[in-house]
Amino acid sequence: MSSARTPHTTVDVVVIGMGVAGEAVAGELASAGLDVIGVESQLVGGECPYWGCIPTKMMIRAAGLIAETQRVEGLAGKANVTPDWAQVAARIRQEATDDWDDRVAVERFTNQGGRFIRGRAELAGPGRVLVDGRLVEARRGVVLATGTVPSVPPVPGLADTPYWTNREAVEVATMPKSLAVLGGGAIGLELAQVFTRFGVSVTVVEVADRLLSAEEPETSALIAETLADEGVTVVTSAQVDGVSHDGQRFALHLPERQLSAEKLLVATGRRVDLTGLGVDTLGLDATARAMAVDEHMRAAEKLWAVGDVTGHGAFTHVATYQAKIAVRDILAQPGPPAEYDALPRVTFTDPEVGAVGLTEAQARELGIAVRTGLAEVPSSARGWIHKAGNAGLIKLVVDADTGLLVGATSAGPEGGEVLGALTVAVHGRVPVDRLRHMIYAYPTFHRGIEDALRDLEA
Repeated sequence: MSSARTPHTTVDVVVIGMGVAGEAVAGELASAGLDVIGVESQLVGGECPYWGCIPTKMMIRAAGLIAETQRVEGLAGKANVTPDWAQVAARIRQEATDDWDDRVAVERFTNQGGRFIRGRAELAGPGRVLVDGRLVEARRGVVLATGTVPSVPPVPGLADTPYWTNREAVEVATMPKSLAVLGGGAIGLELAQVFTRFGVSVTVVEVADRLLSAEEPETSALIAETLADEGVTVVTSAQVDGVSHDGQRFALHLPERQLSAEKLLVATGRRVDLTGLGVDTLGLDATARAMAVDEHMRAAEKLWAVGDVTGHGAFTHVATYQAKIAVRDILAQPGPPAEYDALPRVTFTDPEVGAVGLTEAQARELGIAVRTGLAEVPSSARGWIHKAGNAGLIKLVVDADTGLLVGATSAGPEGGEVLGALTVAVHGRVPVDRLRHMIYAYPTFHRGIEDALRDLEA
């Protein structure tokens, strides 16, 4: 299926993959007057608007309201809530995804002057693309924005079962009675908390020795305690020897026990898949873990790559950031190159876990002389007032030699928002002494940064 106009065999730019990054590049270049073809085999917009950022945050918002209602007693009176997933499912279909129809997104792009082809594309040399067998030549070049796919572990028996990925979890119309989540990272924990708050019995199984293993250990402990308090069973250091399904339930076989659930969500991360894209025709390795790019998103002659395919994390904000840089480079416009020292990330659990830059462990691995400061949100001014649902912490990672903040974590009721101030500090290379002399509004959650600075001094 394609747009009404038949694509020319020669254009300015071909964009392969019209997810967040690809759509942004293609739209900007088309608006600038270039002849652009965008190719997508699935939905224009990609994972974020249909199965990721947007619908999952709708789910999290709904689950958060349930949790807040349960916190009323002892603060404001009494309240009862009856969870109704049907309302959430309807909102996802009607407001977020148009029932997984991308017509509006396609029209948004074509209204910018671009042309769209629904199909599969592969590179056939510098500036050359085969779209379902038809050759299209790009005068300026090609932008690769094919994103990532779920990373499914090679657990015996798993591939033969009807397991869920995040897509099936988001599309669910009726909640199961029980759910096992394989993977204790951001996606797994966000969805685990949503499902448990809607009455599902949830078990999280993680191969590492702690949840959110890429983040600070204090964060891992905080989230593990929170989930346990909400009734989630957490199994860490778990070696899953096999998975089976009897037509009704899943069984996860561990060395010393067996876990059972009605549904199984595999949330063990995402991976780049370069096979079948023809990158070898440009001398690139199709088995690489990601598409290597320079600071201007160039990957090879007449080839740029943007978004998750570059291996800088499955973050929408990174995708749009890289898209802007690639557009400038293609249009020969000046602008700063890409830099990732202050890469922010947020896990939208309750409490939210925001982090930027290096963790303490990562900094030490780089040989940095590390000093840390830690503050507990319940002991902070706003946290004490908040009382219920106030779990959280702020951790600062400082280079003792330079006095610069190289990383930080902000976990709490507004963890992702408080992270903004810390991201500016890391990105702007603000000396810690300057942060100490900053005026922090009272009583706010971000004032906890000042508490962490005091702990750093001690």
